Amino acid sequence: MATSEIRGIDEPAAGVKTGPASANLQDEASWRWLTLSPTVIVFALLTILPLANMLYMSFFNVGWAQGSMVLTPVGLQNYRDIWGDNLFLAGIRNTLIFVVAATSAEMVLGFGLALFCSRITRGRTFYRAVFILPILIPGIVIGAIWKLMYNFDFGIINQLIGIVSIPAQDWLGQYETALLSVIIVDIWHWTPFCFLLLLASIEGLPQDVYEAAKIDGASFWQELFRITLPMMWPAILVTFVFRMIVAFKVFDEVFLLTSGGPGTATEVVSFTIYQRFFTEDRIGFGSALSVVTIFIVLMLLVLTLSARKRRKAGA
Repeated sequence: MATSEIRGIDEPAAGVKTGPASANLQDEASWRWLTLSPTVIVFALLTILPLANMLYMSFFNVGWAQGSMVLTPVGLQNYRDIWGDNLFLAGIRNTLIFVVAATSAEMVLGFGLALFCSRITRGRTFYRAVFILPILIPGIVIGAIWKLMYNFDFGIINQLIGIVSIPAQDWLGQYETALLSVIIVDIWHWTPFCFLLLLASIEGLPQDVYEAAKIDGASFWQELFRITLPMMWPAILVTFVFRMIVAFKVFDEVFLLTSGGPGTATEVVSFTIYQRFFTEDRIGFGSALSVVTIFIVLMLLVLTLSARKRRKAGA
């Protein structure tokens, strides 16, 4: 019998794992599931179950009788009432404006600071420490600092613009400037987040590409638009998505600085939901607002990821 025939009989087909190796792979897979199961269980208890309960509660009016919760089924009425809630509709508008303005500015500033820190050789540690300082300050302290700075009578901002004969402004009390003032605080607070992520991405780029570009005589702007930005696109998109989601949940700045006023100038979705839940005790309606908000965030996330896939397909 030919050697090839003997080999074909004795040896297993290519790609088929038998014996101890296959058993080891099965044991490894079982061990992975076993070690991950506590995390999955905790995640389900702390995330999935509360979300499911919130969805369930959105179909009821919740009341209290003799210390016990009383659920009255209302079907989709809570969802119908959303479109008549002027505060929520104003909150959606203001939140979208807030997300677009704050996230765009933070991405541009964060990228600029990251690019600056990646190119300097002296004082790099000092600049990094200064740039990340705002994100280390607690939210309550940030609210106190900026409320003093925006103060009409003795705030430093009005004192500075007074030097150039510009009249003092009630930054947080005027409808035209209130939302912009809150956006500025958020930009100051969260730009370090974008800076850190983008700096890590810039420092991870292959340097041989830049060396080749310098040999070819590429200018700074050519390196930026033809090398840096294309290679950093995945990191830029991830940073944008993370920051967009966090910006959509803005609450601290609004609560501490304006409480949604004046009027509905700084009313945002999170603050509206807070009012419905904890001020008005409308738990069913607040749950419906929360479900709609989560749906909007998911749609924004899907649109962003779809844009990424289309870009990769066209590349």
